[in-house]
Amino acid sequence: MRSVSGYTKTELIKPQRPWKTLSQVELATAEWGDWYNHRRLHGEIGHIPPVEYEANYYTALTKPQVTTTI
Repeated sequence: MRSVSGYTKTELIKPQRPWKTLSQVELATAEWGDWYNHRRLHGEIGHIPPVEYEANYYTALTKPQVTTTI
């Protein structure tokens, strides 16, 4: 969590200051969080958004496993 907080400050809070209201900061932070989790392409997981990777992971867990016996 600490690194996400650092990214938020570096990429969002500091470049856009001065902020006029707390509401502006809250809205911008929510929008940034949505982008970070739903649209950002993450190189370590195949250049797909984290939410897509997570959905694929849970889909793979719920598929029945095929086993063969010889």
